Amino acid sequence: MTIPEWGIKGELALNCNCEVFCPCVVSLGEHPPTYGYCQAWLAVRIDEGHWGDKPLSGLNIAMLLDIPGRMSEGNWTVAGYFDERATPAQFSALEQIFSGRAKGTTGLFRMLVGTYLGSRREAVEFRTEGNVRHVTAGKTIIGAIEPISGADTQSDVKVANTQYWMGPDVTIARSLKGKVRDFGRVWNLDGRSAEICQIDWRGP
Repeated sequence: MTIPEWGIKGELALNCNCEVFCPCVVSLGEHPPTYGYCQAWLAVRIDEGHWGDKPLSGLNIAMLLDIPGRMSEGNWTVAGYFDERATPAQFSALEQIFSGRAKGTTGLFRMLVGTYLGSRREAVEFRTEGNVRHVTAGKTIIGAIEPISGADTQSDVKVANTQYWMGPDVTIARSLKGKVRDFGRVWNLDGRSAEICQIDWRGP
């Protein structure tokens, strides 16, 4: 199948079991997670997006990630939750992008993911209240993350100009709530590391 030109711009929120701040961002996955393994959820709000001539703008996605060691060593276990408002064509496009089959920015998933648990439609919500990002994916993921405080309370604490694949500038955050319940996993990530970044992904 020919992969069309695609692009996604928006915001990503992620919460993992590391203590603040996750070492994987600046080490590009070479440093072990705080506890030697990674349990995480992420969500993406698509502000502008397309798959060929099909629009993806306005949709949200979420993912479960279970990584047994260093991120760079692979063998990830992943599940995808895609906006229930998506048409069948949009759902297919999102699944190809977030499984890595669409190559481009997310293509590394094909190399790093050992087990893809599958994709399903969920009521995925990604909203911002003040500086808190609230994310839900049905009853599977219930999260809220907030940037940590800095000396200048009007500016986010950021790691800038990284080679992190998700985005070069990452806001350091902490979870106010991080509950994941699916596929035999019951995680409580409250108070753990979180991050927020603006994304501009494209392919193939």
